[in-house]
Amino acid sequence: MKKTLYSLMLNDEVVRQVDILAHRLGTSRSSLINQILADYVDYTTPERRVSDIFRTIEEIMLPQSELVPFFAPNAQTMSLKSSLEYKYRPTVKYEVDLSANSPRGIGELSVIFRTQSTALVSALTSFFRLWKDIEDRQLSPMLPNGPVSYALYDGKFVRSLSAPDRDCTAQELAGALSDYIKLFDTLMKSWLSSSLTAGQIEEQYCLKMSRAAILL
Repeated sequence: MKKTLYSLMLNDEVVRQVDILAHRLGTSRSSLINQILADYVDYTTPERRVSDIFRTIEEIMLPQSELVPFFAPNAQTMSLKSSLEYKYRPTVKYEVDLSANSPRGIGELSVIFRTQSTALVSALTSFFRLWKDIEDRQLSPMLPNGPVSYALYDGKFVRSLSAPDRDCTAQELAGALSDYIKLFDTLMKSWLSSSLTAGQIEEQYCLKMSRAAILL
């Protein structure tokens, strides 16, 4: 959202108290004043909407122990950590970045992994490729803004998050993101444990997506 520089006459003590509060909240003076004014006129800023989404994801995820969420106040990204049932209990981190601002997408989901095991890297890479192939067939044709994009780097798998085809509340988006990440995490672990074949993973994916209210 566009921002413009304005000049305001403010009481020095008011500014001092604002700066103290901004420091405590980990934000800037301008951002805090912008949010205070937005709250006063009952306007939801993009920053507040992202915070509401992350706060709701945290509320959804905390009752279960598979995914541990973390986000800092006023941040545009949040992380969720998941432990793999593999040698030495390695972890993967899901990073949701909602800082993007385009008509086609609302941000990115990254899956970040750090391991010295070539076998695990190979297994993860094969799952990421399988996931892309499944979504190319089953999801992309249904997205109003076109197919999502993917990238695979050393230790990182990135997927764009498509913009929904309708206006959604923060709670609805949080629910859709939470469900998607939980599905990805569950099926990835099933692949790593060899409990599901590629065909069975696609079946589970299609079943879940057929029930999803929002496709990302």
